[in-house]
Amino acid sequence: MTWQPNSWRDHPIKQVPDYPDAEKLAGVEAKLAAMPPLVFAGEAQSLKRQLGEVAEGRAFLLQGGDCAESFAEFSANNIRDSFKVILQMAVVLTFGASMPVVKVGRVAGQFAKPRSAPMEAIDGIELPSYRGDMINAMPFTEKDRVPDPKRLLRVYEQSASTLNLLRAFAQGGLADLTKVHSWVTEFLSGTPQAERFQELAGRIEESLNFMRACGITPETARPLAETDFYTSHESLLLNYEEALTRRDTITDEKDWYATSAHMIWIGDRTRQPDGAHVEYMRGIGNPVGLKCGPSLDPDELVRLIETLNPDNVPGKLTLIARMGADKVRAGLPPLLKAVKASGAKVVWCCDPMHGNTIKASSGYKTRRVNDVMAEVRGFFDAHDEVGTYPGGVHFEMTGQNVTECVGGVVDVTEARLGDRYHTHCDPRLNGAQALELAFLIADLLKQRRDVGANLSEAV
Repeated sequence: MTWQPNSWRDHPIKQVPDYPDAEKLAGVEAKLAAMPPLVFAGEAQSLKRQLGEVAEGRAFLLQGGDCAESFAEFSANNIRDSFKVILQMAVVLTFGASMPVVKVGRVAGQFAKPRSAPMEAIDGIELPSYRGDMINAMPFTEKDRVPDPKRLLRVYEQSASTLNLLRAFAQGGLADLTKVHSWVTEFLSGTPQAERFQELAGRIEESLNFMRACGITPETARPLAETDFYTSHESLLLNYEEALTRRDTITDEKDWYATSAHMIWIGDRTRQPDGAHVEYMRGIGNPVGLKCGPSLDPDELVRLIETLNPDNVPGKLTLIARMGADKVRAGLPPLLKAVKASGAKVVWCCDPMHGNTIKASSGYKTRRVNDVMAEVRGFFDAHDEVGTYPGGVHFEMTGQNVTECVGGVVDVTEARLGDRYHTHCDPRLNGAQALELAFLIADLLKQRRDVGANLSEAV
């Protein structure tokens, strides 16, 4: 079937707001369509090539960031601190896996969230659910909860500013490996995970001193001074994506690309094979993701893969498993086996957050760090059982010193959740908890590498 950026409009769609003024919405969409792209086709192609290495088992995907970005928390310091934590995690994983780490942020576009119900009731008053700053506002008032299309323009502007800063951080010196000790944010100082990271940083410094003596410095070797950092978000509002869809005019591909981010994904609630989100995703040249929850049937997953990646290009499709700690060992292997039998070349990534959300006795939504860790272990165990490659992790975190997830080495108790609970949607790992997760994954990757090496020696 012929695909166009607007062909999704002929398909059933879920999780979209009901805008009261269609003419105002069309005007905003027209303004967005005239805006410059936020990212370029060549950048998305580069990410796809790097994810192709992950699909072949030669690299690892680290994808993390905010549950839902907000207008209120937008600041250079918050972006910098989250970027630092991701750099720390990437270094830990690089040492553990002895392979490149592909860094992708949930940032510069992650402003909308699917909801379990379109309406929310408090004290007998019913209003539209808060769907993220891209759509409406959090205060529980009739005015704030009305979907406002002008918010799409503000999302574009904030995303452009965020991307500009991230590119400066990645290419302008902050990612320089000679400054690895400076990546530890202030509130992490003195924590067990920060001390463990500083030990690792010392080993890196020794290696860099040796390389410098050999004439290899950040000035002569770009990978020591810079890094590739890509952006991603859930592609929920397809009118926003359509307005920012552009044809590649530089390379010979001439494909259409979503220029709102380097990578976008379909959520677990919007993966209907005949739905609008799958229709839009099948036509763009970007690498795309697909959330895979416990309700996903293996045969349906294979059909979705055939639709989203018909040419079986490695790196085109990332499958993001979000089972829950209590379901991953039973629920994931059937999917792994079906995909393996189909011969599909995909990246398998673990989202240990969304299947482990609970409500604390205090009323706050939270996640237990132990559950997050347990799902990651189960993810690796399932791949070991089937003989496939656990290629990445997808998580929600922030560089801020929040108290939103319970547990971790720096223990956050349920009683302390209200101390610094700042999320606009789901609970995020703070820097210490995210670093703890990185060390766990590094240990799991090292164990796999050691087992593989022992098997090779035995043969």
